[in-house]
Amino acid sequence: MPTSMPKPSPKPSSPGKPSSRKPSPRTPSRKPLIYGAGVVVAAALFGYVSYRATAPDSPASSSSSVADVTADPGEDVYPELAKLARRDGGDKLALGRADAPVVLIEYADFKCGYCGKFARDTEPALVKKYVDNGTLRIEWRNFPIFGAESEAAARASWAAGQQNRFWEFHRAAYAEGAKEKGFGKDRLKALAAEAGVPDLDRFLHDTDGAAAAAAVSKDQEQGYGIGATSTPSFLINGRPIAGAQPAETFTQAIEQAADRAKNLGNAGQDSKDSASPEANSASPESSAK
Repeated sequence: MPTSMPKPSPKPSSPGKPSSRKPSPRTPSRKPLIYGAGVVVAAALFGYVSYRATAPDSPASSSSSVADVTADPGEDVYPELAKLARRDGGDKLALGRADAPVVLIEYADFKCGYCGKFARDTEPALVKKYVDNGTLRIEWRNFPIFGAESEAAARASWAAGQQNRFWEFHRAAYAEGAKEKGFGKDRLKALAAEAGVPDLDRFLHDTDGAAAAAAVSKDQEQGYGIGATSTPSFLINGRPIAGAQPAETFTQAIEQAADRAKNLGNAGQDSKDSASPEANSASPESSAK
């Protein structure tokens, strides 16, 4: 269950607890937010994966992953976590219809190798299969955990988004070998140019602006609030999934979420139909019998 962690200590932290590293003055508080039972489960899941990622001599096996999707589409799904989907049609860091039945929220860092693996190997197929047909919406959350360059890349991605080039920047920043070149100011400008950002002066200004810092901080607070301490971390309609899991894990979770949303919708429609005067009144033909 691969994840990336910020400079793990020799002794892994207990499952469900955030990293003990003190936040920098620009890093938001890691005090968990209150989302009900779902945040407890998410914190335990993400914390467990963080533990396994740093535990000594841990077997590299995904067969017993706590992120495996169960056969029951309603199991491990928490409505309070599903509500974290913003479904804002103007969100420049999102892909897909705002009213899509399934929303995948990704908490990720541009310096995270496993996030890059997901971006290159798994996400494009999900976009082609589910986003393009209106089933899935992907909402990005900047969750920089690897220091100053992570923060800078997160703000730069937001700035690229202001000129409708977030996903192009995302692709460039996660290209094979990109993170090894670092995310200094000149490098970020080069990535923006590669992404086709039209106004590079505005890009640089926005990257260093208060709005970018506030947007990144908001995403970080949400990530820490659900107990995420490693990247990538995901929510699919309120179901936590930790790490760059196999593609099958995501397809199964998305399809189960879509089926569940459809069944809930049908149940609501059936209830509405049965409550209508037409449904409750006998037809002349039936009365005559």
